[in-house]
Amino acid sequence: MHTEKKEKQAFRMLGISGLGLLFDSMDVGILSFVLAALKVQWGLTPTEMGLVGTINFIGMALGAALAGLWADRYGRKRLFIVTLLIYSIATGLNAFAATLTIFMALRFVVGFGLGGELPVVTTYVLEAAPQQHRAKWVVWLQSFWAAGALVAAIISYFIIPEYGWRIGLFLGALPALYAIYLRRALPETPAFTRQITTQTFSEKIRLLWSAPYRRTTVVLWTLWFASVFSYYGMLLWMPSIMIMKGFTLIKSFEYVLLMTLVQIPGYFAAAYCVSRWGKKPTLVTFMALSALSSLAFGLSPNIWALLISGICLSFFNLGAWGATYAYTAEQYPTLFRATGTGWAAGFGRIGGIIAPYAVGLLIGMHVGFSWIFGLFFLMTTLAVLVVSFLGREGIAES
Repeated sequence: MHTEKKEKQAFRMLGISGLGLLFDSMDVGILSFVLAALKVQWGLTPTEMGLVGTINFIGMALGAALAGLWADRYGRKRLFIVTLLIYSIATGLNAFAATLTIFMALRFVVGFGLGGELPVVTTYVLEAAPQQHRAKWVVWLQSFWAAGALVAAIISYFIIPEYGWRIGLFLGALPALYAIYLRRALPETPAFTRQITTQTFSEKIRLLWSAPYRRTTVVLWTLWFASVFSYYGMLLWMPSIMIMKGFTLIKSFEYVLLMTLVQIPGYFAAAYCVSRWGKKPTLVTFMALSALSSLAFGLSPNIWALLISGICLSFFNLGAWGATYAYTAEQYPTLFRATGTGWAAGFGRIGGIIAPYAVGLLIGMHVGFSWIFGLFFLMTTLAVLVVSFLGREGIAES
C-alpha cells in the first residue's frame, strides 16, 4: 500500500512537471511561427530573424547555467516555479512589443526563464521517479515538450493568421497562473531534502572537471552543443523555409503542424527503447537517424520528399532529445546534478545562439538548403561519434 501511494504521488509530480514543460515548448514553438508572421508584417530580413533567435538563446544559455547552480543550492521546486514565472510574464509582455528592439530585449528575458526551467524540471523528475524507471520517466517528461509543440502549431495555424501574432504570444503567458498552483502542489524531491550542501558555486563547477567526471563533461557539452545547434537551426526556421520554398503562410503552418504531430510518438518510441536497450544505445540510434533525415530534408526535390523527410526528422530528432535528457541527468550525482545538467544545457545554448543567426546569414547569401542541412547532418554525426566512443551509460546514484 505504501509503495502504491508513493507511485501515485510520483505520477502526480510527473504530470504537474510535464505541464510546466508543455508551456515551455509552446512558447518556443510559437516563436518560430511568430517569426514567419513578422517577416511579412515588419518586413524582417533573414539576418534580423536569425538575430531574434540568437538573442533568445543567449538568455537560455545564461538561464540554464545559473538556474542549475541555484537549484543545487536552494532546491529544485523553488527554481522550477521562479523560472516558470519569469518566462511566462516576459512572454505576455512580448505580445505588446512595438519595435524589433523591444521584442528582442523581451525575448532575452523569456529565454533566461525558459533555459533555466528545462534542466531544473528534468532533475526534479529524475529524483522523484522510482529508481528502476528513472530514465524512462525522464523521456516521458520530454514527451510533454512534443505536446507543447503541437499546441503551438495548432495555435499558430488557427490563431495567428486570423488574429495576429500578438494573441499567440499572449496565450504563452498563461503559465504564470499555473506557477501559483505549483507552489502549493509540488513537494521538494527526497534526494535534495536528504543532502547537506556545503560546496560553493565555484566548487560545484570545479567538480564537473574533476578527474572522475572530466570525460563525462566533455561528452555532454559536445552532445548538447551539436544537438541544440541542429535542433534550433532547423526547427526554428522550418515555417520560414517552407514559405521560401513557395508555400503560403497558412499552407506552411499546415505542413509544419503535420510534421509536429509525429513528435509525440517519437518520444514514446524513445521511452520504450530506453527501457529495452538502455540510454546510450537509444540516444545514438535516434541521433543517427535524425542526421540522415536532416540530410534528406535538405536534398528533397519535391513536396512529398520534403514532407516525408520532415516527418522522419521530427520523429527521430525529438526522440533523440528525450534520450538526451535521460542520458544527461544520470551522469552526475545528486550533489551537483542540476549544476551538471544546467551547464551542459547552457553550453549547448551557444549552439542555439550561433545556429539561427548563421542560417539567416547563409540564406541571405543565397546558400542552398542542401548545403545548410548538410551542415546539420555533420553536427549531429559529430555528436553520434562522441557519445558512441567516449560516452558512458550513466550512474545509479540516487
